[in-house]
Amino acid sequence: MNPIHIVILAAGKGTRMQSVAPKVLHRVSGVALVDRVLQAALTLNPETTTVVIGHEADKVRRHLGDRPGLFTVVQEPQLGTGHALLQAEPILKDRSGTVVLLSGDVPLLTPATLQALVRTHREAAAAATVVTAVVPRPFGYGRVVRVDGEIARIVEERDAAPPEREIREINSGIYAFDLAPLFEALRGIGAANAQAEYYLPDLVGIYRRQGRAVTTWRVTNADEIRGINSRSELAEVSGMVRQAKNEELMAAGVTLIDPATTYVDSGVQVGPDTVIHPCVHLEGSTRIGGACEIHSGTRIVNSTVGDRVTLLNHSVVVESTIAAGSSIGPFAHLRPGSVVGSGARVGNFVELKNTSLGDGAKANHLAYLGDTIVGERSNIGAGTITCNYDGARKHRTVIGTGAFVGSNSTLVAPVTIGDRAYVAAGSAVTQDVPADALAIGRARQEIKADWVTRRAQPARSEK
Repeated sequence: MNPIHIVILAAGKGTRMQSVAPKVLHRVSGVALVDRVLQAALTLNPETTTVVIGHEADKVRRHLGDRPGLFTVVQEPQLGTGHALLQAEPILKDRSGTVVLLSGDVPLLTPATLQALVRTHREAAAAATVVTAVVPRPFGYGRVVRVDGEIARIVEERDAAPPEREIREINSGIYAFDLAPLFEALRGIGAANAQAEYYLPDLVGIYRRQGRAVTTWRVTNADEIRGINSRSELAEVSGMVRQAKNEELMAAGVTLIDPATTYVDSGVQVGPDTVIHPCVHLEGSTRIGGACEIHSGTRIVNSTVGDRVTLLNHSVVVESTIAAGSSIGPFAHLRPGSVVGSGARVGNFVELKNTSLGDGAKANHLAYLGDTIVGERSNIGAGTITCNYDGARKHRTVIGTGAFVGSNSTLVAPVTIGDRAYVAAGSAVTQDVPADALAIGRARQEIKADWVTRRAQPARSEK
């Protein structure tokens, strides 16, 4: 048994991001950089996972939360990658196995590469295994210096001699280490370099001098080891992830009218024969059924949409559920906690908040339904609003099955409209309406004949 221990370096400030937020909390396709790294790491079934934090440590710790088997340690001050890994010693000092070291700002590393890294490391019985790549423009990366084909050392860009800068094989910053000699060797790293920091790559030379085995695993796709150091790089990597997601959807039978303007987060699922128009955003843990049509400008966040649902232009759906065969929009807004039943209709400029709209129910125009239960086949007229907030507390409105609420009605919660009851247009309803009853809550209309003429006469006399 050779357990795996993950260590993720996430202490850096990310100065070039020009952000008050920690770099590792910036998102690629809806997922924080550090979370993407964690997702790949967990495929190794690690015994422990340790995240080294530093800049804005409390924010990163809060983001990580209480995940099973996850530890955080603080690097303060930040004195380089070797110093960062040394901070994990209290977690790992009494353990054995293999340490896989990852960077919290390298989000594209695949589980296949991590598995190949561990396999190579174990087969070579190595003290250290380095993930490398050959790139056409190695500027900014540490160079892998080989002697007789074997890795001899890694030299950083700032410390490299001109011939070394011509080397195109680079260090990814991803490693596997035998845990037994690791921390003693780390204490032997010096800081005699341009940055006066303790560079983890110096461990390669230390192990070589000690006669320990050091090997490499070279990735074929160098994009996997791309780090994020600026907003420009963040946008570039986000575009790569988005394109890969769109290709995955199209291969699974989803039609994207314009993939270049379709934004689908990595965790989103979409059923076959769904058509997605330009400028649609599907975010978070959203699930879209089959044979849906989602029109331009629509944004859906952490929501579930059933089969054969139509979402018309510029609708917003957040943390809500829409059953099969329903129609939403255009310009509809489903706020958190809303549930739309099968075959229901939420139309132009209708807003739902924490509201359940029953099967076949309709709210077609210009309505606000907050904290409301609407029964099956009920009709909510244009301009209807529920007055659910009294300034201190929220109150519920209940509308029964087959009820009819006329246009421009105001329902002052808490109030119940019974099954098959009618509310006359323009009513302000403040009391419960029994089943099969008609409620009229409006002032009686008066007609004053010739009022305009009589009003105008005094004005003419004054002239």
